[in-house]
Formats: sequence, structure tokens, C-alpha cells
Amino acid sequence: MHIKQLQLKNYRNYHDLDISFDDKINVIIGENAQGKTNLMEAIYLLAFTKSHRTPREKELIKWEEEYAKIEGRITKRKQSFPLEIVISSKGKKAKLNRLEQKRLSDYIGALNVVMFAPEDLTIVKGAPQIRRRFIDMELGQIQPRYIYHLGQYQKILKQRNHVLKQLQRGVSRDTTMLHVLTEQLLDHAATLLERRFVFLDLLRKWASPIHHGISRQLEKLEIKYSPTIEVSEEANKENIETIYANKFNDIEAKEIERGTTLIGPHRDDLLFIVNNKNVQTYGSQGQQRTTALSVKLAEIELIYNEVGEYPILLLDDVLSELDDYRQSHLLNTIHGKVQTFVSTTSVDGINHETLEKAEIFQVEDGKIKR
Repeated sequence: MHIKQLQLKNYRNYHDLDISFDDKINVIIGENAQGKTNLMEAIYLLAFTKSHRTPREKELIKWEEEYAKIEGRITKRKQSFPLEIVISSKGKKAKLNRLEQKRLSDYIGALNVVMFAPEDLTIVKGAPQIRRRFIDMELGQIQPRYIYHLGQYQKILKQRNHVLKQLQRGVSRDTTMLHVLTEQLLDHAATLLERRFVFLDLLRKWASPIHHGISRQLEKLEIKYSPTIEVSEEANKENIETIYANKFNDIEAKEIERGTTLIGPHRDDLLFIVNNKNVQTYGSQGQQRTTALSVKLAEIELIYNEVGEYPILLLDDVLSELDDYRQSHLLNTIHGKVQTFVSTTSVDGINHETLEKAEIFQVEDGKIKR
């Protein structure tokens, strides 16, 4: 899988860009604030329909322009097809093979992307919502239907929290609507949790041996899911739904008192354990970075095994954050099999045969030249 051509119109600091890429390694060089990360973001957005940097889509439109457009020609399973995202004040349109897709779950998965940026190092040491977002984005790529259940869950959750807030304030004392929304929430909550368990099992399969190798066989990585209910990872959807229903019944008074939903996938977390110690709390910076790198490399192999092709890899200013050993391990792993985009202010100090054969692009003020 690779992206052969990318066209940007009024996107961030790009007015009109039409560029083709090598199907192996592409290095984007430029000073800060010239457009390197904007280019990476555009490819990411073409895959996920949303930015990894901001939830405010109007920021993606070039100043004083009415819309932004991203077009890409993708090669996947020996077939070539276009993808298109248009963002305007009227909303967002996503087209797959020139046909507008009404649901994101019908679009996401057409292009598979793994991004590794400095902020991804916070997968390990950052807040739980970062790890939940990581699961949601990566799982959505290989199971687009997951995106539908996630969207429905978030919609019902928002309504349920509103009702709980009204009950907390005494605006209403009737719990009928709360029970209706709880019933609706159960199906999607159980589906999300069941699919997260399966995904986590796959992630462990790849991340553990990769981490063992990067740590020179000195460390053992375990990844554990931390749910808000007592449930086995082997539980099926029906069992999970029953456990949720019983728990919601038990804590109803507490939820009304707090005015918010206290359990569910929106409050779960991931734990990274190295040599029986929680890396987030007790790990060194080196261990945290090795864990984050292992997880990202595991994503690549996981997607390949689920989809049948390697995803596109975006390395956004991350090589400078890794020492020589971890750099080499990363570049050796992807060498020759993954279309990769590397953004950096300079390739000085990055000595690797992978980059010697790369296509080099220079970025300055929203303009790119080879």
C-alpha cells in the first residue's frame, strides 16, 4: 500500500500543491513552521478524516479561504484509486473512488496509516485519554464498523450525562429516560470492550517480541487492559453487557450524585508493564521510549496481518527524539517494505542505508521542491 500522488488546495500554509512520492522512503526537510508537519497531517487526515493535532477543522483551511481540499491517489492490493477530503464551513465531505461516503465507517480503512511523532511518546506516560484514542484510531483502521459503535456510544453517553446532570440538580426526578439511555448504551459499550480485548491480544502478540529485541533481550513487556468493571478478557459480548447492566444498576445513586457516567470504555486505560513494573510510574525515559517504539512497530505488523498490506508510516520529527540504537532498529524494521515519510530539520546525524536511497524534498513556506 502506498500513496503515489498528493494534491493540497488551501490546506494550512499550502495554497496549491501537487506532488508525487517514492513508494519506499520520502524525507521531508525544512525548518520549523515551513509546512513539514502540515504535509504529514494531510496524509493522516486522508486516512482518518480528522487531524491528529487539532479538533478545530477551521484551522486546517488556509487563512481567508473558504475551503480546504486534500486529494490522494492510493495503490492498494494492486489497484489504484483516489481519496478526497473537502473541509468548509458547511462541514466535511469524504470521497472514496470519487463517491461521497455518508458514514465514516464506509471510508476509514481505505488508507492505512501509522504515525509516530514526539507526542506519541506520551502513549506510555501521558493521560489515559491518549491511550484510549490510540486504541480507537488503530482499531478503527482494521475494523471500520468499530467507528460506528464508537460514534453511537459517544452520542448516547453525552445524552446520558445530560440527564444525570439534570437529576443531580433536581431539575428532574424521573429516572425513566436514564434507564432508556442506559439500555441503549449497553450494546455499544459491550461491543467496544469486546473488540478492544481482541485488538489488545493482537497487539501483545507483536509488541512483546519487538520490545524484547529492542531491549537486547533484557526486558519483558506486558500490556494489560484496565476496565472500569470486573470482567475477563475472554468474556463474550453478552456476558460483558450483563456485567455492565448490573454495575450500572448498583451505582445509579452515585452517578446521579456525581452527575456523570462513571463506568464504560470512555474511562478505561492501558497499562504497560516491563519486568513486572508499571513503566508509566517506575520506568526510565529510555524504557518509556522503547515501549512506545515497540507499540508503534507492532501496529505496523498488526495491520499487515489483518489487512494483508503494510500501512504507510509517518515519522514526524521523531528520529531526533530517538538515540542511534533505537533509530537503527526502527529503520531496519521498515527497510524495503513500508512506504515511509520522514520529516526532519536535517538528516545530519541520521546515518542509515535506508535514508541513503530516499527521495528528498525541501520545504519552505508551503512550497516543496526536490
